[in-house]
Amino acid sequence: MSTAEILESARKLRPDERLKLIDALLETLDEPDPVIEAAWAAEAQDRLAAYERGELPLADIGPLLAKYR
Repeated sequence: MSTAEILESARKLRPDERLKLIDALLETLDEPDPVIEAAWAAEAQDRLAAYERGELPLADIGPLLAKYR
């Protein structure tokens, strides 16, 4: 089935059915990449360890939040 045929079939669906189809399609794009997820987990662990060793100071988030309010 071509993309045009799929689109034509989708147009015949009720609005709520089209929304379900859209949600299902979007979910296929949001699948996490295990390599990237593992890299972020390692980075977070490294940052926490650096903080606990006193090598990474905390910053006050208040001024940053105030800037964007």
